[in-house]
Amino acid sequence: MMWGYGPGAAWWMMVMPVIWLVLIGLIVWAVVALTRGGFRGRDSRDRPETPEDILQRRFAAGEIDADAYRQARETLAERHREPPR
Repeated sequence: MMWGYGPGAAWWMMVMPVIWLVLIGLIVWAVVALTRGGFRGRDSRDRPETPEDILQRRFAAGEIDADAYRQARETLAERHREPPR
């Protein structure tokens, strides 16, 4: 019985579980978003790999040496400087 609390107390007791569910849901969403990088918008793994990215990855993996890396970077830079046809 809720003597002295008025009719607002019954309403509050029905709404409080909903507020807790929303709060718990927001906490779960925030944890998932932080662990997956969801606050940055699209994940960096979703974007297509550019030729520069491929070149850097191959150099870092040791597939090409420093001279081949420099030559390929120069070639890519020249390609970007040329006016579109």
